[in-house]
Amino acid sequence: MADTIFKDKTLLITGGTGSFGNTVLKHFLTTDIGEIRIFSRDEKKQDDMRHELQAKYPAYAEKVKFYIGDVRNPQSLRDVMPGVNFIFHAAALKQVPSCEFFPMEAVRTNIEGTDNMLHAAIEAGVERVVCLSTDKAAYPINAMGISKAMMEHVITANARVSAQRGGPVICCTRYGNVMCSRGSVIPLFVEQIKSGNPITITDPNMTRFLMNLDEAVDLVMFAFEHANPGDLFIQKSDASTIGDLAKAVQTLFGDTGTNIIGTRHG
Repeated sequence: MADTIFKDKTLLITGGTGSFGNTVLKHFLTTDIGEIRIFSRDEKKQDDMRHELQAKYPAYAEKVKFYIGDVRNPQSLRDVMPGVNFIFHAAALKQVPSCEFFPMEAVRTNIEGTDNMLHAAIEAGVERVVCLSTDKAAYPINAMGISKAMMEHVITANARVSAQRGGPVICCTRYGNVMCSRGSVIPLFVEQIKSGNPITITDPNMTRFLMNLDEAVDLVMFAFEHANPGDLFIQKSDASTIGDLAKAVQTLFGDTGTNIIGTRHG
């Protein structure tokens, strides 16, 4: 069904140079989708992505268009919207300590940025919007989770208004820790082991809900196909303690010992 829906359509991915954006790109690039727009702040990451596409997918690279912009800047969102049919909204501040030290930055990107994007999408007559949230939005205890919980309320409010006006169907997905995504713990463990250093563990008893990048994309696609306005989709994910995760990585890559460093901020 999805491939039929996307035929000759234009998909916008905000925060498109991140792990999620890269995985979505590989999912859609060789299909009959019309155009994929990558919207993000980082020109270097966009350039790296452009070169990789030209090298690995020369026949399809022209389908991908790059837009420099920031969800905090409503005009840059309005500029990217003409002709867009669907949006996957992945732009966010996601690192827990960063948001803890700079909570207003999380507010500006995760809450205000999402509101800016949704208003621009409604104005432009986009058909469907899927926003990405996190399990940390449930009973949040840190600034990142609180900002994402507020983001979900912003999404619900805008979805209601959009539905009343016959605008885009707006929904939200909430998922856990995406394994091997940028800034996540598994690549850190592997890098530490390959360098011959002990791996650093905050608290071996902490629990994480785990999913891989393809599952994250599958959840967004399920939401895209089945959502009613304002729906929130949560995938039942496998749970693991950080201690067990560390042992699993060491079983695969070698045991260089562990160093308990204590809980991070937030």
